[in-house]
Amino acid sequence: MRYLWMLFCLLWHLNSYANNESKRDFPAQSFGISPDGKTLNSRSIQAAIDYISNQGGGRLVFTPGDYVTGSIYLKSNVTLHLEAGASILGSTNPHDYTKDLKVNWQSLIFAIKQQNIGITGAGTINGRGFITAMNALNNVQRGILVDELKYDRVREWNRPENIYFRECQHIVIKDITLKDPASWNQTYDQCQHLLIDGIKVDSKSYWNNDGLDLVDSKDVIVRNSYFDAADDAICLKSHDKNSSCENILIENCTARSSASGLKFGTVSRGGFKNVTVKNLTVIDTYRSAITFAAVDGGFVENIVVDGMRALNTGNIIYLRIGDRAKDKKNPTMKNITIKNVYAEVALNKPDAGYSYEGPIEDMPRNISPASIVGLPNHKIQQVTLENVEIVYPGAGNPNFAKRGVTAAELEAIPEMPEAYPEFSQFKELPAWAFYIRHAEGIVFKNVTFKALNQDYRPAIVTDDVQNSIFTATKISEPKEAKKKQFIFHNSKNTKIN
Repeated sequence: MRYLWMLFCLLWHLNSYANNESKRDFPAQSFGISPDGKTLNSRSIQAAIDYISNQGGGRLVFTPGDYVTGSIYLKSNVTLHLEAGASILGSTNPHDYTKDLKVNWQSLIFAIKQQNIGITGAGTINGRGFITAMNALNNVQRGILVDELKYDRVREWNRPENIYFRECQHIVIKDITLKDPASWNQTYDQCQHLLIDGIKVDSKSYWNNDGLDLVDSKDVIVRNSYFDAADDAICLKSHDKNSSCENILIENCTARSSASGLKFGTVSRGGFKNVTVKNLTVIDTYRSAITFAAVDGGFVENIVVDGMRALNTGNIIYLRIGDRAKDKKNPTMKNITIKNVYAEVALNKPDAGYSYEGPIEDMPRNISPASIVGLPNHKIQQVTLENVEIVYPGAGNPNFAKRGVTAAELEAIPEMPEAYPEFSQFKELPAWAFYIRHAEGIVFKNVTFKALNQDYRPAIVTDDVQNSIFTATKISEPKEAKKKQFIFHNSKNTKIN
């Protein structure tokens, strides 16, 4: 109850700021900022921001037109307001972007240790990222820029994203469209009191185009927004082992991704706690609708997903503890509730046809189940699934790839503690609906799994799981009325009600 009250107070505060964000409007063109789509306006926009901040604050208003700029820094008490038809266009010249020394990253719009800032209005921020990324690649090939070119791409930090805010407070991002970054799209790193409301994200112009990254940020509301991304759509990260993402509400959002829809991690050095997700729609998503990963020594605690509809996704739920931490912190994941979910897993590649698809998986592999996978010494604890229905294509074929359920076959599944956490990392798994390993306190209430075609595997397999309860868990698979659908290996205190 205290956590919900904090969220309501935060919502009231941020709404008050959004509705009364300034007493003064300053037209951009009054500062010589040109809307001709050609003039580089970086110095003029920066001068306007500095002036407005020094005058006590206000809105820098962009009327319809195309405003080209390289890196600019937003300052305290200043809001960039883009009217309908106004576009801030990222320069396509990589030399027009600053690599900020504090965050070691490039961005179109920076804010570092500022407060009472915002970007609002019905206009667009367009990074024109594909052209910029190609120009950066050309600079590497000509020897002008030093970069390792991992996967033949310029690394993420040497390409500009659209927004990077670090250690800022009282932020409103409202109604705008953010599109086509050269790297990630928008990052809020160690920020506090952030409202993202009613925005549209079209972030699939190049590799690594995340839709939204919240990094070690607290007291955040993300609502009524649409994210279409070439990489993870809504992503929480923890880069600092002494910090965490906390007190976050995500509601009434839609996500599409060529990676994961909602993801915690992969970088998870500190942790994630007190996160509520309500009424999330995930569509045409290559990997998991939900991925929670604690693989760098961090924690995932007190998480609620209430209301999700996931259609045409490669996987629905993947909860994973790994152990990549160099300082040997003990990763934890506990007190997770996922309820009121309807989901359909795709038979074919969900993101086929997009410019930047997820990779073709190594074969052989049948369709993977949802999974809760800890480690022998780091078990996932207290996970509840309630009022959940997942529809699978079924059709797992042992002649294509087989993983049996004998003790030897189950124990041959690798632990992979240092591997990148993805639902397909184990290749073949022995269940078609849900696989649970190294966990305790798992509760299923009114959960239904449907296979549209016959599958050689049982529906649910547990391995090294203690104190699990399956209440009103229904299994539907064609022609398999007598099939044993539950396999419990090395598991204790399991109840089926």
